[in-house]
Amino acid sequence: MPIADALQAEMCRADAAQRNLAAALQAEMRRVRDEVLPAYLAIGSPGAFAVASMRAELDAATKALTEHDVVECLRAFKSLRDFNT
Repeated sequence: MPIADALQAEMCRADAAQRNLAAALQAEMRRVRDEVLPAYLAIGSPGAFAVASMRAELDAATKALTEHDVVECLRAFKSLRDFNT
């Protein structure tokens, strides 16, 4: 395989991986925003710290997606994944 073809194939794989991370992060953001956050809001003041943490992580995830920052997207994904009801 010529070097140019190999480089093009590698670039396509990297682009696909970035799109997959973005899609996974968006799905995780939806899960936290639509399922987890409302559960913590419902319990009132005992859930206030968790609500603030979730909102901060959702903001950071949005910023990472907007800036196409792969490292921050991965960090945000892992952080959001840790929130549970």
